[in-house]
Amino acid sequence: MDENRAKSHVTLVAVLHICFGTLAIIGAIITLFVFQFSWNFIPDDEVLARNIIQSLGAVLPAVIGFFGLIDLLSGVSLFSYKQWSRIFVIVISAINCLNIPIGTAKGVYSIWALMQPEVQKLFD
Repeated sequence: MDENRAKSHVTLVAVLHICFGTLAIIGAIITLFVFQFSWNFIPDDEVLARNIIQSLGAVLPAVIGFFGLIDLLSGVSLFSYKQWSRIFVIVISAINCLNIPIGTAKGVYSIWALMQPEVQKLFD
């Protein structure tokens, strides 16, 4: 693998992380609006249902948005070609492997691409 091909792999990994991070943030915003909208359909006397919707409506979008933001930042950090950014993306990619099936494919490809010797030389 030559240097140009190594750079194209790094660029592809960065773009994948940026795109998926952006989609996750958009998904978190949509989830927040869905929970806010569903709040209107729960009767006032259903306290348990209101508590569950309120809790899920706060926690779920925050978690999705947090992981989306980390994915977005990891993709942007790759363009700096610093050693810490490569290691950061490898760690994030390992976590992404738990998101079956798309996250697994993205994580495995990212780890494979960033572990290549030619790519490692770019980050030194």
